[in-house]
Amino acid sequence: MSKPIVRLAVRDWDYFTPLALGDLKAEGFDVILDRVGTLVDNLAVSPDYDGGEVSFSRYAQGRARGDVSLLGLPHFLMRGFRQRCIITTADSPLTTPAQLKGKRIGVTGWQDSGNTWTRAVLREAGVEIDDAYWFAGRLTADHPVTDRLAGFGRPGRIEAAPEERPLLDLLKAGELDAVFTPFMPEGFFLPQSGLRQLQPDFYQAERDYVQRVGYVPGIHILALKPALAEQYPWLPQALSELIDRSARLWLKKREKYADTTPWLLDDLRRTAQELPASWNENGFEVNKKMIADFARELYQQGLTTTSLTPEAIFPAASKGEL
Repeated sequence: MSKPIVRLAVRDWDYFTPLALGDLKAEGFDVILDRVGTLVDNLAVSPDYDGGEVSFSRYAQGRARGDVSLLGLPHFLMRGFRQRCIITTADSPLTTPAQLKGKRIGVTGWQDSGNTWTRAVLREAGVEIDDAYWFAGRLTADHPVTDRLAGFGRPGRIEAAPEERPLLDLLKAGELDAVFTPFMPEGFFLPQSGLRQLQPDFYQAERDYVQRVGYVPGIHILALKPALAEQYPWLPQALSELIDRSARLWLKKREKYADTTPWLLDDLRRTAQELPASWNENGFEVNKKMIADFARELYQQGLTTTSLTPEAIFPAASKGEL
């Protein structure tokens, strides 16, 4: 019998490098990686892929609607703190999430996993959705004009950016007070950018956050088409373990070849010493609290009409079937 071939669409994360270059080989199956700039819009019906990287939020929303067209694994291909993802102008007087009450905030997508977690940061600071004015749109003129409200708009509270103008243009013009963005815009770190993180010491805010909650938020997960898992029940777990092996090997290499930037070594030191040892582990039990917290946020923010349990989001993994 020929080996199964798994075609994956994933972002260009550096930890895939050993796998992409052939330093690691799968046993019993082959993997073809297609590194994509944006996530596949509807992976379940894509003729090109057997699985890949999907939004944690959209997957969970699908589960809430009874959608079983994808098999989600509690393998978080993207994690990240969100305190750093709130940006403002360099001369803004605002320096804390609590100060965004009553303010105008731009978001690059209302239902996005990252923005859901960022709104959770504001909720923890006492700023509910109805305490601010929200505008969804493209970050810069280089990004496409698309529907970024996904049916969650509310006139006078959650609206599309006026005239589809880029959020950064609105921010610099003083028409927005802050913007939520998953990735920093080009030139953000240059002294003349005129932009900064809302919290000047966002690093300390993130340290405080992980000490309170115990995890780094999950943004994207690994998902497969169910038919593949039905035909090869062992495959999902084997694929997850293979990606974990690639990540571990890449970390070892990065610790050795840390001179790509002057202070990368210190970042690796802080990550090892200041984060929980399990911060990047995949699997159901080790991520159960984070999954439950995210499900609660989806419900409280109105993205789902029911409050999902971790078991409802990842039923197979919760039963030990993966």
